[in-house]
Amino acid sequence: MRMEWRKCFRRKRAVIAALAAVLLMAILFNLAEGMYRWHVRTNARLLKWVDFNVTAEAMKDALQYDVESYGKEHEIHWIDLLACLGARYGGDFSHYQKSHMHAIASRLNDGESIEQLTAGMKYFEYYSVAYESVLGGLVGEYSVQTGNTSSGAPAFEQKYGLKAFSPIARGWAFSHSDDFGTSRAFGYKRRHLGHDMFGSVGTPVINVETCTVQVLGWNRYGGWRIGLRSLDGRRYYYYAHLRSGHPYAKGLEEGQIIYAGEVIGYLGMTGYSDKEDYNGMQRPHLHFGIQLIFDENSRNEIWIDPYELIKFLGSHRSAAVSVGSGDYRRESLYYDSME
Repeated sequence: MRMEWRKCFRRKRAVIAALAAVLLMAILFNLAEGMYRWHVRTNARLLKWVDFNVTAEAMKDALQYDVESYGKEHEIHWIDLLACLGARYGGDFSHYQKSHMHAIASRLNDGESIEQLTAGMKYFEYYSVAYESVLGGLVGEYSVQTGNTSSGAPAFEQKYGLKAFSPIARGWAFSHSDDFGTSRAFGYKRRHLGHDMFGSVGTPVINVETCTVQVLGWNRYGGWRIGLRSLDGRRYYYYAHLRSGHPYAKGLEEGQIIYAGEVIGYLGMTGYSDKEDYNGMQRPHLHFGIQLIFDENSRNEIWIDPYELIKFLGSHRSAAVSVGSGDYRRESLYYDSME
């Protein structure tokens, strides 16, 4: 009888030890995952590179869920949707299916929190930070002119949705292909860290999102160029090869804030020369680049491929009207909430 009791006790002790080990492993896993999320969220310097492969189709679908849920009980944020799918696909959106996004949106619409939905998604926080750094200022509240009041003053309507614009004004034709990473030889052999949009000289070039003008002037590689910094400091927009003799919109100055959709310059073919104001390009085009900045002191330059983003913004182009002497301005007044 005593032997049977000892065997039973040993079995129970083994079961308890096994259960305790499983519980401990679960606690350690959750703790490790929580620490990983905390580090990624609070220390963005961990992101040394971002491969932005989200397709225009996925961005369009995510934006629609975001806009349709705005102001409702369960708001759905488009970057959350994209980050969930980024974690699922390992960042490769060639696997994108609408049904995958719909399944995530349905769970959020039913009241499940994003924290509950992403529990166990090890890389969700990484993609959340990465995609926020690319897309963070593109959707939100803004006011747009809808006409004039009886007194002649501009009338505005507050809206919510996409508040970023294509780099080329509405009504001007351009062609492009995904040329990010191709080789360049002028000066020294290097990769093409931007996107070329081919059009006609003088085409109005548009500010994508509300930014601060950081750099104006000549560069031997980019010719006349503009460098803009997003208000959250994360994105640096680079516009190059602007028009000879008249590259910039009238009144553009370093340090000023420029609203999304404003005309900032004119497409040209300058650059590839040590001689200022020289047309060194073979075809007129806009070089458009986006650099992500996580650490001001880092020498690591994170340039992303903007091809799919430009395709996405292609349906949202700012109209420009002539003001004479080769200058243009945006057609309607616009104010950004700048939140």
